[in-house]
Amino acid sequence: MKKKLFKKKMVAALTAVCLMSVALTGCGSKKKDSKSLNGTLKVAGSTSMEKLCEAMSESFMEANPGVTVTVEYTGSGAGIEALSSGSIDIGNASRGLKDDEKANGCVENIVAIDGIAVITDKDNRVTDVTSKDLAKIYTGEITNWSEIGGDNQPIVVIGREAGSGTRDAFEELLEVKDSCNYAQELDSTGAVLAKVAATPGAIGYVSLDVVDDTVIGMKIDGVEPTEEQILAGKYLLQRPFVMATKGQISEQNEVVQAWFDYINSDEGKAVIKKVGLIIPQ
Repeated sequence: MKKKLFKKKMVAALTAVCLMSVALTGCGSKKKDSKSLNGTLKVAGSTSMEKLCEAMSESFMEANPGVTVTVEYTGSGAGIEALSSGSIDIGNASRGLKDDEKANGCVENIVAIDGIAVITDKDNRVTDVTSKDLAKIYTGEITNWSEIGGDNQPIVVIGREAGSGTRDAFEELLEVKDSCNYAQELDSTGAVLAKVAATPGAIGYVSLDVVDDTVIGMKIDGVEPTEEQILAGKYLLQRPFVMATKGQISEQNEVVQAWFDYINSDEGKAVIKKVGLIIPQ
């Protein structure tokens, strides 16, 4: 009888210890399980950031099945305006935030670095251009490829629409802000790529990660638009990819905070590299 009673007491004691351990573990755990994270995340802005956002959204939702991410590609300016008005959680901008945008409470969160590639059609013999000549091409001082060693062919200057982050960054970096003479202004990165590829004598600018074999990516001042040259600070046309928030990230809801935690994780960094962008140093 004594042995049976002792055995029962031991079982009861072990059970109590196990239950207490589970309770303490549950109480002490502050990190929310990604599987139990629920909610929506509304993002809008830069068309240049589409490839990054699509890949990041897909990966993030796979890791967090209870979260729905919606992204609209409305242009950098429109994205920051929507953020300022409170209609979205994150505003994408393919440029640094302006002083007035920061004054409205928008915070600049740089998630990746992108190069802006200058592209021409495949038949163009000019594959290297100085930054000075490039500025003259866009302001209309140079109008024929023969003026810089190419064929006797008019230069068709293609650019982005007003409000585009790519356009803002390109014009500011080249110091031709508001003085460009465009033959056509298009509303997306893809449209510029397709137009330049199909137009003899065309020149345009696009996000580096979309450049393919339908066009020529030009050297600027003898420097190729590559990750190595960008990180070394040698390539002129580079810009930040910003996911802006209204206030600091720490002030956002748990879904927004989880989004930025994911971007900064090994999985998020792998997505950034996979789409051809550069992780900020």
